[in-house]
Amino acid sequence: MRIGIVLKLFLLTSALCILILTIIFGGQAVFFKQFYVHQKEEDVKTALQSYRQDYLKHAGDAQAVAKLEQDFYRKHGTWITALDAMGNLKYTDDFYMEVRLKRSTDTPALSNKTMTIPLYSVMNVEDFSKGGPFLEPFIKEGQPIAMEGIMVKNRLFPQRMGPRASNLREENRLENQQLVKKEYEVVPRFENPVKYHEKYPSALVLGTITKVQTPEGAGAARYTNHLFLERAKAFQADLLYGDYDDHSNAGRIVNYEENNVNYKMFVDRIEDPTGDPTYIFAMTSLQPVDEAAGVMQDYYVYIIIATLLLVLLASFYYSRGIARPLLRINHTTRKIADLDFSEKIPITTKDEIGDLSRNINELSDRLHSYIAQLQQDIEKEKQLEHTRKEFISGVSHELKTPLSVIQSCLSILGDGVASHKRDHYFAAMENEVKKMDLLIVDMLDLAKYESGTYKMKMDSFAIDAVIGQVCGKLAMDIKQKQLQLHLRLSPAVVVANQHRIEQVIVNFLTNAIRHTPEREAIHVSTVESHDTVTVRVENKGASIPAEHLEKIWDRFYRAEPSRHRSTGGTGLGLAFCKKILELHGVPYGVTNTADGVLFFFCLNKKV
Repeated sequence: MRIGIVLKLFLLTSALCILILTIIFGGQAVFFKQFYVHQKEEDVKTALQSYRQDYLKHAGDAQAVAKLEQDFYRKHGTWITALDAMGNLKYTDDFYMEVRLKRSTDTPALSNKTMTIPLYSVMNVEDFSKGGPFLEPFIKEGQPIAMEGIMVKNRLFPQRMGPRASNLREENRLENQQLVKKEYEVVPRFENPVKYHEKYPSALVLGTITKVQTPEGAGAARYTNHLFLERAKAFQADLLYGDYDDHSNAGRIVNYEENNVNYKMFVDRIEDPTGDPTYIFAMTSLQPVDEAAGVMQDYYVYIIIATLLLVLLASFYYSRGIARPLLRINHTTRKIADLDFSEKIPITTKDEIGDLSRNINELSDRLHSYIAQLQQDIEKEKQLEHTRKEFISGVSHELKTPLSVIQSCLSILGDGVASHKRDHYFAAMENEVKKMDLLIVDMLDLAKYESGTYKMKMDSFAIDAVIGQVCGKLAMDIKQKQLQLHLRLSPAVVVANQHRIEQVIVNFLTNAIRHTPEREAIHVSTVESHDTVTVRVENKGASIPAEHLEKIWDRFYRAEPSRHRSTGGTGLGLAFCKKILELHGVPYGVTNTADGVLFFFCLNKKV
């Protein structure tokens, strides 16, 4: 019994999709997010308790503390560092700048003193390796420097630095962005800027850089985590402006989002062995892949097994039984719509899809057959219609002149005028009739070539013998103009239609005779290559203007300025040659030489 495709799709997709979506998304929405965040937070808090003990044991040893920080990150995927009572990173004696301040009446507490400024607060460690556009000669020993910042407990915390005081608002300054941002946030809390500066006095100092220390090797890695450093500087800004309460916010946990990634920051206040306050500052991401996989192992183990089995079974059946035939049908019908009938749909089932595939294949075959036949008929009809129109137009144009000549002669003979020239007028009319007869024969042959129905019959013959025969037939014309004929022929057997190729050679040689001045030379030669023979007919005399080289193959086209039929033949000779050579499928052409014109064409040698 055949089950319909509609019922198959409905039962299978509805049951499996509802079941899988309910298990996966229901479980995620209700449990996973809360479980993951809670588990992550508890793990970090537990790890921080252990870290505090280790830190107090090694306080004062910069290398030991750096190793503790690295081990903590490798084990828990959490960045951690220690800050002093004013929020600066501890153990930064490898990345700082010393500045000798000038005497100033505005800031007597800082006059003639030497300040140590941690450089991570205003710049990235990579700026030294890149050699930024303003670091040379700005941050360099012996260079002047201007600094602007806030005074907290008689200490200056720079917000902006520049080579001169005038540069502090320009682009080539260094800036503690978090401290500047905090200033803009705090100022609106006061009635006016004066009130703000009374509580948070600012200072502008000038000095000279006496020392610049930058980290080397692995030591620079501590300063490359810019996101973590920015959060540490933001915490320092809160601390300096009094937005962090040591007592109410002890052990504070803060949520933070950056670039659509959620982070948790942990701040804990302790006292180091000397009794000075120290802040343990840690930051962790809630979305690292490794941690997410570890948390999901216990929770998703059974769901993953069940879902995997269901997805595998459903995917196998759906893709092989239903999806693949539908995709093939869609792909094939799209090609049929674009009139591409090259593909067929494989029939693998006996349901409605199998019937549909079979019907589409039959429709494709019939459409292909009908369209191909229709295209052939239309093409033939267009070609015949084009040939008829050109034939009528050409004949009408070319017969106009001889008919006018005959009419004039008949009028003269009918009026009895110049009766002593009666034989001359009859000879003129006979000559025009012969020209009309030759023209009509040429037109009919050319129309036959252009109709698309003519099939060129090929045989093999010696091309040098044919050229010799043509030269013999035209020997009288050559002799009348006292021309010199030079033959350079090599024996070769070619595959072509001998009669038509002979017509081409006659036309080329006749044109050469007609356009070569008396007592000049005509050169006829053959040039052999591996599998072709090139026939060349070169005559001395006037060259063909460049603008006429491509047009001379058109019917009734004459290159001489008069373009009159009395200066040449019917005007169809080269058009004949073009069609004959195109039917042979061989190269041909014409080119000007140093003192004449060269016509040529190629033929395939007999294998």
